[in-house]
Amino acid sequence: MNYQLIRSKRKTLSLQINNNAELVVRAPNRLSVNKIEQFIDEKSNWIKKKSQSSQSNILKKPSYIEGEKFLYLGSEYSLSVNTTHGKKLGFDGQVFSFNAGGKQEFLAWYKAAFKKIALPRLEYYAKKYHLNYSQVRLKNQKTLWGSCSGTNNINLNYLLIMAPMSVIDYVIVHELCHTIHKNHSKDFWHLVEQIFPNYKADKSWLKKNGHKLQNL
Repeated sequence: MNYQLIRSKRKTLSLQINNNAELVVRAPNRLSVNKIEQFIDEKSNWIKKKSQSSQSNILKKPSYIEGEKFLYLGSEYSLSVNTTHGKKLGFDGQVFSFNAGGKQEFLAWYKAAFKKIALPRLEYYAKKYHLNYSQVRLKNQKTLWGSCSGTNNINLNYLLIMAPMSVIDYVIVHELCHTIHKNHSKDFWHLVEQIFPNYKADKSWLKKNGHKLQNL
């Protein structure tokens, strides 16, 4: 069985089926490959079930043609392709438009929109709750929506701009809380809930719909 292996200082093994229906294995640094693959074999039924479910959720990649719909802040908007439009992707609040383009145009537009709309939210929560971060970087990652390093550098996946604003706020708060708690302990989740009481709904939305944000 093919799988992606990610080693770290963690103490336990974990399995995940990602948005592409691929198996991702997270394992302790020193655990042998034999033990890892034995664990995979033991969980083969679970893997098969989850993989089949994930495959059913894989969306057809867009063709960037007239009328195709794209997400922005949780809503879908149609694309208009017309030679009278400018070369760059535009958005008038109702329709995306360009005269030619594809994935790269949308990635550039989403990243710029994230900088404009989401980054001020990071600053807002950091100041309001006295959560200090070092640097922030915007990335387009397949498996992470955000991360916080040991030195409080925060990475955010700018494709989150396709999600509702509350989901973006949840991820931002989540990573800012990691500047205090470098784990997912009860204290960590308590802090998240103090700042963002309804976080569970947004966490659930992202788990259910996250694959849609990667469909470019």
